Amino acid sequence: MATPSTIQVVVMGGDETGQELLEQSLRVLDGDLLGLELELRHYDLSLEHRRESANAVVEEAAAAMREAGLGLKAATITPEGAGDVGSPNAILRSRVDGKVIIRTGRRLPGVAPIAGVHHPISVVRMAVEDAYGAAESREGEPGSGDEVALRTERITRSTCHAVAEYAFRTAEEMGARVYGGPKWTVSPVYEGMLKEELDAAAGRHPEISYRPVLIDATYAGLLTGAAEVPLVIPALNRDGDCLSDLVLPMFGSIAGAESVLLAFDERYDTTVAMAEAPHGTAPALLGKDLANPLAMILACGALLRHAADHHGPACERASRAIYESTLETIAAGVKTPDLGGHASTSEFTTAVVERIASKPDG
Repeated sequence: MATPSTIQVVVMGGDETGQELLEQSLRVLDGDLLGLELELRHYDLSLEHRRESANAVVEEAAAAMREAGLGLKAATITPEGAGDVGSPNAILRSRVDGKVIIRTGRRLPGVAPIAGVHHPISVVRMAVEDAYGAAESREGEPGSGDEVALRTERITRSTCHAVAEYAFRTAEEMGARVYGGPKWTVSPVYEGMLKEELDAAAGRHPEISYRPVLIDATYAGLLTGAAEVPLVIPALNRDGDCLSDLVLPMFGSIAGAESVLLAFDERYDTTVAMAEAPHGTAPALLGKDLANPLAMILACGALLRHAADHHGPACERASRAIYESTLETIAAGVKTPDLGGHASTSEFTTAVVERIASKPDG
């Protein structure tokens, strides 16, 4: 039975190396190691189990997250077949009313960034709507030159508002500039809705530097000096997905940062935080003990940072211990092959655990 001081975390298993990396990260998310009372509630979201349960297990995990407020998810396989179980992420985001996904690229010690980027860059994107979940159809004779493919996309004012408001709040915490935006000149009605909400948020947060830039110019700016200060980049769902796949490797590896899905109350305080790695299941590395666990370990740190809002400073201290120990491990030269090192998955995790244990609050 959970006590009022117990921190419940919904742990969602996954596929291939996604599951292997989750298991390594749970060595870090250990109550005895961190000095916290943790209760981990496990759900098997592997493709096999999702098929067996017809996605009932995903619905159960979502309900548990709404109750607990915290989730840690492994990478999962999304099958391509139209009649298959589809994306568990889409179901989870919908059921917890997730509005925003934030991914932050940051300098890793001893890893040379691309384009001289030294300051952190956070991509704040829509978690729902836009190109994902759009209604699609085709008209005309299949395979003929007259065949037409159609897609109907939609975004809501509330989601645009959430992205804009959270982007400016994140910029305030980071001491960053809000930079970028959609292609509002070409799409003043659809993409212009996000631009309207960004402008309105800038009015509510006049102390934050705000530089709206079209999405194509945003890509160019990231490679030509715009990141001379920390940046927060608000984006539509698909734009943000593509942006984060550029930003994270700029700091060394897509496995170098965590991804966090957030749901909010009416004051835009967080009600649900689900942390995961932004990368996929890496089947080529399955069973080789070579995949980089960095993103999943940092996901544990991010989760506890959000837990601090409801469970107090002990979670903040534990989160800081995870982040510091992870970066210190890299600085000491313990790196997986994708970062130019020779450490295995388990060796890297062991080094992080040892550093956490050696800290005064560990």
